[in-house]
Amino acid sequence: MILRHDLTSRILFEDGEALVIDKPGGLPITRPRAGGESLEDHLDSLRLGFQRQPAPVHRLDTDTSGCLLLARNPKALKRFSQAFEDRQVEKNYLGLVAGAVEEEEGTIELALSKISSAEGGWRMIPARKGKPSVTHWQRLSVVGGKTLVRFRPVTGRTHQVRVHAAEGLGFPLVGDPVYGSEDPRAPRTMLHAAGLVLQRTGKPPIAVASPLPGDFAAFGVTLYDD
Repeated sequence: MILRHDLTSRILFEDGEALVIDKPGGLPITRPRAGGESLEDHLDSLRLGFQRQPAPVHRLDTDTSGCLLLARNPKALKRFSQAFEDRQVEKNYLGLVAGAVEEEEGTIELALSKISSAEGGWRMIPARKGKPSVTHWQRLSVVGGKTLVRFRPVTGRTHQVRVHAAEGLGFPLVGDPVYGSEDPRAPRTMLHAAGLVLQRTGKPPIAVASPLPGDFAAFGVTLYDD
């Protein structure tokens, strides 16, 4: 297989127990049923001299670009995974939503549940008996009737930011085929994992930022428009 990406050139952080890569939008974490390139194809090159392949600690949707944490040994994987489960990781996403958001900032709290059908596949929906989810958000800029929003999810539910944009802000992410905003200019769902911070005992924190990808520029937005 000819690989389209060189992930060794996209390393944002590296030490003896962790790697953070700037995952390209469109690259799945696990191999799709239909085949094709995935993160799994790059894990051997990301050993960088270590005996073991690194393992992803958390998931990003295939379309989502940005900071992805990998652990370089099983003990680190266990500790980092527990930190995510205990909500001790600060996560920062940038998303372009398909509408002009009037408010400057707020917090979205929605219980989410998974539904599926033979026709439409699966998706997450707000549901009274679902799992609680919380996201803080801040409007950064409005350009061409679309809004660049910073999302800081507290919980880590599947598709949380995507559903919170559509149901909480009232506007789905641009390019999101599941929650309602396909756009011919969007090569993907316009969501970017812009940063994460994970505190460690006895070691400096893992604190990483990823720049706004170039495909956001097609919509005239930059991170410093606010």
